[in-house]
Amino acid sequence: MAKSKDTKTNAMRILDSMKINYEIKTYECKEFVDGIQIADMLGLPHEIVYKTLVTQGSDKQYFVFVIPIEAELDMKKAAKSVGEKSVAMLHVKDIKAVTGYIRGGCTAIGMKKQYVTRIDSSAQALDSMIVSGGRLGTQLRLTPSDLCEACKGEFADIIRDQQ
Repeated sequence: MAKSKDTKTNAMRILDSMKINYEIKTYECKEFVDGIQIADMLGLPHEIVYKTLVTQGSDKQYFVFVIPIEAELDMKKAAKSVGEKSVAMLHVKDIKAVTGYIRGGCTAIGMKKQYVTRIDSSAQALDSMIVSGGRLGTQLRLTPSDLCEACKGEFADIIRDQQ
């Protein structure tokens, strides 16, 4: 758990209120590049680090997808998993307005609104996973089932098949 209230993000406060255990990993981040760079900076295996992507469906609803950092979201599988005909990536300039988080600090836990969330089913095989902690320079380690509970998500096959 975090040491003081000043250092807690909305995601951490939600996890605390749900009595979900998590570990905080911090790093220096002047400019966000991608999740792979962060995993390398923290010495973490890429397989356990996941990124959060936000999309918009054809009916203008927003959807959140949590996938491995080296994977690509399969737009058809993603749309099907949320009952949409299609989804498109949310433009970077709209991330903060929609989620309350900035690019590189976006997490499925504690967004401005509760959006339908899918976590790639590959996470179910992990003992723990790493996701953004809600701001640049902060990552959280927790169990996939705890993430799923905290973001009211579901597991689904949503990544592009590796060739």
